[in-house]
Amino acid sequence: MSRAIVHMDLDTFFVSCVRLENPQLNGIPLIVGGGERGVVASCSYEARYFGVRSAMPIRMAMQLCPQAKIVKGDMELFSKKSHEVTQIIEENSPLVEKASIDEFYLDITGMDKFYGCYKWTNELIQTITKETGLPISFALSVNKTVSKIATSEGKPKGNLEIPQNMVQPFLNPLSIRKIPMVGEVTFNLLSRLGIRNIEKLSETPAEILQSMIGKNGLELWKKANGIDNTPVEPYTERKSLSTEHTYLQDTIDIKKVESLILGMVEKLCYQARSEQWLVSTVAVKIRYANFDTENLQRKVAYTSCDHILGKLAFELFNKLYNRRMRIRLVGVSFMGLVRGTYQINMFEDTEEMLALYQALDKMKKRYGFQAVGRANAILKNNNNSRDSLNP
Repeated sequence: MSRAIVHMDLDTFFVSCVRLENPQLNGIPLIVGGGERGVVASCSYEARYFGVRSAMPIRMAMQLCPQAKIVKGDMELFSKKSHEVTQIIEENSPLVEKASIDEFYLDITGMDKFYGCYKWTNELIQTITKETGLPISFALSVNKTVSKIATSEGKPKGNLEIPQNMVQPFLNPLSIRKIPMVGEVTFNLLSRLGIRNIEKLSETPAEILQSMIGKNGLELWKKANGIDNTPVEPYTERKSLSTEHTYLQDTIDIKKVESLILGMVEKLCYQARSEQWLVSTVAVKIRYANFDTENLQRKVAYTSCDHILGKLAFELFNKLYNRRMRIRLVGVSFMGLVRGTYQINMFEDTEEMLALYQALDKMKKRYGFQAVGRANAILKNNNNSRDSLNP
């Protein structure tokens, strides 16, 4: 039996949330982001008409669309509205995967026996919009890849259905850019060989793609041929990210402890960005040589930035450490997590800061976490200490 996989994507989610709070912004070019040196987190279709795109520097966006209004993002609002949508979907769906703050996959295989899959999905979409006020697009097909591509093609407020016998005719004329795993480098490589649409890619032998791209070549060939057996993973929200460091010899060297905390924060921030989490609460723990343990935490605007969370962790540690006793253990925890990427948190930072984080994360992903980091961060396991990273 063919699977029935639905992909749902909230249309211009940040913009829609902002407009719900301020209806006067309806119908005008709108940019959600930071100041003049920030980047575009999201933009309305009116702004997109002039060429504005997400992750574009604000200054460039304003050159393209000088009449656009810039609004600072509100992650508290975005998280709240995302949670409302999630609750509605979970209450009505047999199997849900929340792929991001504004994107969902549903597996409704077998529902045709009792109720038409397309009709059921369309009614759920209407319920979401009625109860939350948010516009949402969806596509129903046989797997995640085809459904996601179809949702994008149907925006805004799309509601496509691509049955098995229409998968290849639907995919063939589309640009290979539409395949989620095709980035700029892969696109340029394939374009030089004359492979620009999915039909041409699907006809290219998988062995050739593997020799060109590596292990992802076969996966790319499968997606071009409408093959994707990836399951819809049940949605569970992670509660926290944390790490602890226990000294085998108790220490009173505060400079080294502060460097260790910076390293812990850097490690947790990289993990948060890699797993697409934003953090709203930071906690620091100290255990003294006499085993007394103290904790302190503080709320923060949603972020996954080392320089913001590191500064807060230092402040918490300085408030906690007031006994002037030797320290046995130090811990840092990130809590109050919501799905999101660093880019959607660029409401304060500059495009230079964004580029720096992207470059650092790229190097860490390629060469390992310890390949690059802040000069005064201590990230080590040696014979004098032991670390633990807790999910």
